[in-house]
Amino acid sequence: MQDAAYGVQRYRGTLAAVVGELVARPLADRHTQALLLVCLYQLIYTRGAPHAIVNNGVEAVPRKYRALVNAVLRSFQRQQQSLLSQAQDTVEGRYNHPAWWVEKLRRAYPDQWEAILSADQVHPPLTLRINRRKVTLETMLMDLHAAELPATQTGRWAVTLDRPVPVAKIPGFAEGRVSVQDAGAQWAAPLLDAKDGMRVLDACAAPGGKTGHLLELADVGLLALDADKKRLERVQQNLERLGLSID
Repeated sequence: MQDAAYGVQRYRGTLAAVVGELVARPLADRHTQALLLVCLYQLIYTRGAPHAIVNNGVEAVPRKYRALVNAVLRSFQRQQQSLLSQAQDTVEGRYNHPAWWVEKLRRAYPDQWEAILSADQVHPPLTLRINRRKVTLETMLMDLHAAELPATQTGRWAVTLDRPVPVAKIPGFAEGRVSVQDAGAQWAAPLLDAKDGMRVLDACAAPGGKTGHLLELADVGLLALDADKKRLERVQQNLERLGLSID
């Protein structure tokens, strides 16, 4: 479900352009309109069986829209290449970003704007943060290679796997030796330059990535806040896995 939701947002420009070619006007039922985008995303960008995607899509919409959804998806299958080519004629269809943002980037970075937009579409790598209280970066790299998960150092406490895998396959994850955190996000805690004995307020703590990193770096008195009680439970779970505790 997460892949479907994220995938539709990542390729929304192309998908919307295709729907615009196949449906004369936007559907009154927004859920059916959204489901068309999901089905098209799965047909174009996933390895799902096309007949299953179409059948499941038709079954998922109100009865009065089933014939339309079936016709749209089957028309797309017959005309896929030409429809995807036509989608490239619009700015949003080509770059999968809002037209105003594309123009803003073009003005700000006249030589790099297309490269920036292209990089935006790439799936992020899986980067781990080493819990220096439990393991050294060198030892963790050796453990990863032993588990046939080659990785390279990408920050002071960061290693990036050559290929993403479920966290259950990462050695030491359950024991709190590593956490999943983007390399860029790993800059935040060191930039605060927290020292032992300091009091730190983490005002928007959930889900707790930077919270945990701060506690790994220094013995601080940390108070974590968040507007969502359920998300604070996620912070607690993450800290328990790391062997850390706070208020």
